[in-house]
Amino acid sequence: MPGQRVYFKTFGCRTNQFDTQVMRTRLKHFVVSEGEEDADTIVVNSCTVTNGADASVRNYIRSARRKNPDARIILAGCGSHSKGESLFEAEEVFGVMGHSEKEQIDALLLREERFYEIGDLAHVDQTIVTEFVGKSRAFIKVQEGCDFACSYCIIPSVRGGARSYPLSQIEEQVRVLSANGFGEFILTGTNVGSYGQDIGSSMAELLQRLSQLRGVRRIRIGSLEPIQVDAAFLELLNEPWMARHLHIALQHTSDVMLERMNRRNAYASDRRLFEHLAERGYALGTDFIVGHPGEGEAEWREAMERIERLPLTHVHAFTYSQRDGTASADMRDIVRGNIAKARHRELSEKIAQKNYAFRQAHAHDLDVLVEGGKDGIYNGLDQYFNRIHIHSTEDLVGNWVRVEEAEVSDAGNRAELRMRNEE
Repeated sequence: MPGQRVYFKTFGCRTNQFDTQVMRTRLKHFVVSEGEEDADTIVVNSCTVTNGADASVRNYIRSARRKNPDARIILAGCGSHSKGESLFEAEEVFGVMGHSEKEQIDALLLREERFYEIGDLAHVDQTIVTEFVGKSRAFIKVQEGCDFACSYCIIPSVRGGARSYPLSQIEEQVRVLSANGFGEFILTGTNVGSYGQDIGSSMAELLQRLSQLRGVRRIRIGSLEPIQVDAAFLELLNEPWMARHLHIALQHTSDVMLERMNRRNAYASDRRLFEHLAERGYALGTDFIVGHPGEGEAEWREAMERIERLPLTHVHAFTYSQRDGTASADMRDIVRGNIAKARHRELSEKIAQKNYAFRQAHAHDLDVLVEGGKDGIYNGLDQYFNRIHIHSTEDLVGNWVRVEEAEVSDAGNRAELRMRNEE
């Protein structure tokens, strides 16, 4: 069994991507396979945020079994807590491992008998990840779990309550990845902005500590809740290592809908915060759930009028998808699918217009980390989280470049190699 090939299939969020790196790092007796067809074991790091996510995981497992019937399939991730027992009992998977067990993956894979090791929801990993395969930017997991109780969300019950990684461990993680060539770091977790509340620290302190480490050039934050942007955080907005983009999860702009979602934010305070951040030169993204139960035409029109007033530049728009076991799943006043789809399109088009206007106003002096490209066309994200395509006769992958002036269009930003290298 030692020396066998293990393939990792990752669903869902950046936190799951980091967790997969933890498991890869912990393998001692096995070899990572880059394809599922020749793997002896397939580890499925699952997402369970919606019923649709569960279905995608199940479909993948069945497809993998058809393609590679001899492979052992192991279910990991959030789905292990919500669907692991049923899949194990149906013998659709060889083994199930909960979040707290991923650091024991090597010992689990050495077992010859089927296993169901769900573990607990209070664990904090201690693994230091050394690389991110295929990535130019590094994800840094700083906390786990969530103490919120949003009506549509199952995640607290499969990730546990909010708990922070020790500052010293996060610093060591960044030092290692910085020494391995990473310069941009994205702080991630289940509820990133809650960092430090349980250990007497804060997001502001964490950012300050990380900014002092050698090799740290830019720090992004995965997502914050409006109530988590405090005075200490606002004092850091002008720091040169802060990415000029913040993703602040609103989920909606109708106060009626925010109440139905059991959210902790309100439009009036959200607008004040966003206007303050925009005045400081920040691009602003948000999450927005379209078609949640109870979203009537009046609520939607109010939401869109308020969206018009907000200085938004990016949006992760989600059409509501029922998640069994949540309060929203029991609500009436269901929004028909065709209506939700039309609203999703309307919202996306509105934010695209706002993003275009922002890019027109911020087309100069763009700091870009080039992530990939070929045949003379390279691409990366600038400090405002806008993608830019760069024409160059040089291989720019992995380099930091300064774009003095970008050509802005509806399709995106472009530039020629009229820049100075800033490695």
